[in-house]
Amino acid sequence: MPRVRAGDVELYYEWHGPEGAPVLVLNNGILMNAATSWVLQQRAFAERYHVLLYDCRGQGLSDHPDAPYSMAQHADDLARLLDTQGVGRAHVLGISYGGEVAQAFAVRHGARTHGLVLADTVSEIGPALRMVVESWLDVARRAAPDEFFRATVPWNFSPAFIRANAALFEDVRRRYADLDYRAVVRLGECFQLLHLTPDLARITAPTRILYGDLDLIKGREYAEILHRHITGSQLHAIPGAGHAACWEQPLTFNRLVLDFLDTVTYPSTPSC
Repeated sequence: MPRVRAGDVELYYEWHGPEGAPVLVLNNGILMNAATSWVLQQRAFAERYHVLLYDCRGQGLSDHPDAPYSMAQHADDLARLLDTQGVGRAHVLGISYGGEVAQAFAVRHGARTHGLVLADTVSEIGPALRMVVESWLDVARRAAPDEFFRATVPWNFSPAFIRANAALFEDVRRRYADLDYRAVVRLGECFQLLHLTPDLARITAPTRILYGDLDLIKGREYAEILHRHITGSQLHAIPGAGHAACWEQPLTFNRLVLDFLDTVTYPSTPSC
């Protein structure tokens, strides 16, 4: 199990794809993990890029410190992880919570951000989204897996995808029993402090913004805020996808990511 010390935590990470290729970092959603959540992207991305999967603090197989988290801390953790791997500059993709981490990284470590893809993510929190997440946190604080499953899944996936994937969701239900709910709460509380919109003008990396057109919690309204505030950014809807667009429409998701990264020019010196 590859783990490395990055400041005050050890982070789990995986490499896929050719070592000489440009680096592409994937940042997980709040309930995702590096080991299982990118199976529909890993092979396609690794054909062209040296893909770095990792769990941020509080996720998966990384450390779950018993202290508050912040987006700035997550961003700096990623910078330290890249340092340990000898990576100076990378493409950064993030979905949902991972998209917020990716924004914070691009703000704090702009010179290290080559291309940026932000999927189903937000830079600020409106009243309805805040209430939804607080309702999730109320359940997570009770560490009630079945109730947490019922509270979160209908928001994270479209009805059609849930109907068509009964076996998948039975597996998801079982996995919810293994979640570290204290860490889930810390991640959720970190999210509830999010206020990145005023900093988005500092992002200079070429940026593509994606959102599922059926996303109920981090959809078009939030994607348009990102688009307005990140100079030169591109905005694309993913038809037929809910919040977990990389699962629901993986072929479209992968194409939109790869087609965009193909257009990003590279510096004259290697990035790693």
